[in-house]
Amino acid sequence: MRILHTGDWHLGRTLEGRSRLAEQEQFMDELVRLASDQQADLILMAGDVYDSVNPPASAEQLFYDAAARLTEGGRSFVVIAGNHDQPERVASISPLVASRGITLIGAPTAEAVTVTAKRTGEVAKIAALPYPSEARLNELLAGDGDEDQLRRAYSERVGQLMQKMARQFTSATVNLAMSHIYVLGGLESESERPIQVGGAYTVDPSALSIGADYTALGHLHRAQAVKGDGIIRYSGSPLAYSFSEAGQAKSVTMVDISPGGKPVIEELFLSSGRPLVRWKAKNGLDEVYRWLDEERDQNAFIDLEVSLTEAMGLADIQRLRKSREGIIHIRPVYPEMEALELEMERSRLPLPELFRKFYQRHTGGAEPEDELVELFLTLVDEEESEAAGVNA
Repeated sequence: MRILHTGDWHLGRTLEGRSRLAEQEQFMDELVRLASDQQADLILMAGDVYDSVNPPASAEQLFYDAAARLTEGGRSFVVIAGNHDQPERVASISPLVASRGITLIGAPTAEAVTVTAKRTGEVAKIAALPYPSEARLNELLAGDGDEDQLRRAYSERVGQLMQKMARQFTSATVNLAMSHIYVLGGLESESERPIQVGGAYTVDPSALSIGADYTALGHLHRAQAVKGDGIIRYSGSPLAYSFSEAGQAKSVTMVDISPGGKPVIEELFLSSGRPLVRWKAKNGLDEVYRWLDEERDQNAFIDLEVSLTEAMGLADIQRLRKSREGIIHIRPVYPEMEALELEMERSRLPLPELFRKFYQRHTGGAEPEDELVELFLTLVDEEESEAAGVNA
């Protein structure tokens, strides 16, 4: 059975008021081609179909059209709601599309999804858990407990739901898990808004130890694997949705697996969508205009930071805007601001990252080994403990 894993479409999302609908249409065309070319039997969409609980009609139309095209030829399509989706809205058309091989899951359920691949006859069991918010779990997790206790309670509840669905796994089926959650160890971007404040709504990888051959996740926009039992993977978003994702290669994941067999994973990189780039013009506006004349990043959305010694005038801003419609942000930086930002950046960096930067600066760019970083942190902890003992 060949499974195509995708997620975090965020249909209807804009970038500072600029529509991304045309790019999302390009992605859908590319996804349909990939599903056909790769002979996908099943497509897993791991949540955040839309960017809001009340998406524009154009976004809904794009989703319905994509679902119809993706299931041509008997291909199955299983979709769960993400934290940006309204669960009932996602699942509302289930009676109309179930016979076409489309399964839409809005709220958590105790039943695994069963799918039969038309091409191979193989059967898949999917422990599919939509975004499990406190309300969707129908359980009050808040209280007098500290953050660690809340996180453990949340992880345990997620694990219980996954285990319940996994009871339907068999040795003769392809056993899969899918959810829209933030698993500890995943790297996040600014555009996964909002990841819950604090750590209570994070899930320990052990909650996903249910015997699945492959676990398809959504929520984080960077394609990545997460350490845990079995293969646990985020497909990432198909488009870059914030400048924190500048430079990221976007992809979907293809999984080839048979019952009882070892999955073969392939990352399929996407070509659709406009890139998001950051320009840092250290040599002022002349450097920016030279880049524009060179047609640098012609099709990109641009976050521009330009170093200046004199205030930028309105005429310069208007000229830049007219020169390239893709310029989203224009941030002038003055010498005193650069010094302040550097100081603030250093103060925000985690201690391990500060040590890495210090080490690289004093070794000509060498990367410290993890053991050396751990030793440094241990020494710092010992120093702080001794200081606390003296001050006690």
